[in-house]
Formats: sequence, structure tokens, C-alpha cells
Amino acid sequence: KSQVVNEKILLDEITKELRCMTCQSQTIYESESDFSQQIKNEIAEQIKKNKTKKEIIDFLVERYGEYIILKPKFDKKNLFLWIAPFILLISSLGIFFIKLRKN
Repeated sequence: KSQVVNEKILLDEITKELRCMTCQSQTIYESESDFSQQIKNEIAEQIKKNKTKKEIIDFLVERYGEYIILKPKFDKKNLFLWIAPFILLISSLGIFFIKLRKN
């Protein structure tokens, strides 16, 4: 019984970190779509094979791409995604202050 509870906890934990590819702004955990059910079943099978959380997530990223992860990883490939908002904010503030000084 303890094994089943641990498997359910791990399943919930993993599905809360993954994005439903067919729903908007929902996690696999929240969604009831066919895609989400398929992913939940796949994760449950992986858990029963004693795969770690990292191994399961890596498998799903390899299969569906990094978009399936709700929060993108911070690495070279995603550096622009993490830095762009700050660059945009600083640029906007710079333009705002330049225009403010001219008036």
C-alpha cells in the first residue's frame, strides 16, 4: 500500500511540472484531455519500472520536445528567453527617460 501511495505522489509531482500540449495554460495534472491521460499512463508505467523523476522527464522531453516542461530549463539554448524580458524592460525605460528629458 505504501508503494502505491509513493507512486501516486511521484505521478502527481511529475504531472504538475508538465504542460498539456493540447490545452491552453494547463498542466498534465489539471487536464482531462486524451493527451494528458496518455501521458499520465506513460508516467505511471515508467514509475512502475523504477525510473527516476529525472529519467521520466528526460524521456518525455526527448519524445515531445522541451515545450512539454512548464518551466523551461536555464541553459544556453534558452538564454534568450530568460534575458529578453530584462533587455526589453531596460530598453523601454531608456527610451522613456530620453523622451522625458526632451520634453
